Amino acid sequence: MSESVTPPELRWEPGADGVAWLTLNRPASGNALTAAQREALIAHLAEASADARIRAVVLTGAGDRHFCTGADLSVRPTPTPAPPLGMPDHPAGAVARALTNGAQRLIAAVLDCEKPVIAAVNGTAAGLGCHLAYACDLVLAVESAKFIEIFSRRGLVVDAGGAYLLTRLIGPQRAKELIFFGDDLPAAEAARLGLVNRVVPGGKLVETAADWAARLAAGPTVALGLGKRLVNRALDADRAGCLAEEALAAEINMVSEDGQEGLRAFLERRPPRFQGW
Repeated sequence: MSESVTPPELRWEPGADGVAWLTLNRPASGNALTAAQREALIAHLAEASADARIRAVVLTGAGDRHFCTGADLSVRPTPTPAPPLGMPDHPAGAVARALTNGAQRLIAAVLDCEKPVIAAVNGTAAGLGCHLAYACDLVLAVESAKFIEIFSRRGLVVDAGGAYLLTRLIGPQRAKELIFFGDDLPAAEAARLGLVNRVVPGGKLVETAADWAARLAAGPTVALGLGKRLVNRALDADRAGCLAEEALAAEINMVSEDGQEGLRAFLERRPPRFQGW
């Protein structure tokens, strides 16, 4: 997706340092996610995977109150052709189809991005917003941030990959507690549970995210992408499958330029100079 068709509600800023910033830019609406934003996010994450100039991505929200408060349900979908006579407003399969093609695609796009993705959580993350952060490879959060599994408060079943992500990150009992009660989870407690890597003062969030992203952008991009894939697959496959994928990843990485550079630097006793391929 080119920058010219990126909606103004989303800022896409690929930098010369190899770090691309994605900023949800609807602070007056709690950075709630519209369909257009969602599709632009998916496209830019795919772009980051394919663009050798991009070696790390930071995802954050505009303002200092909200990271993302979920999907914006106030925006009505684009009208479709008139349905057949007598068809109900919500036919069987419509909700599942919307979820599969919408929020679940977004979470998958973050998980499948071949470059490391850092969530810089600048405020409240609720519903889909929580899962958008949890799907990232590393999560930074300001001290005032909170995470809310809002679904049960609205009489809804958890969606957007929430049960999948939470169970793998903190185990079934803790996941059920968050999903069942929907209580506010302060950043410090989220870090204690393992949902957040580091809690930082509000004024240090951008600086810390930029520092982490720069370190990732200077690293062996192929090896990091393969390592991300291995970790994401670790709980979904059996031991034999995981070890086979690990061996294949090592084979692929060893023929990469960065893989060879790492060996040369070790033998020559100097810091490596990774190029990203």
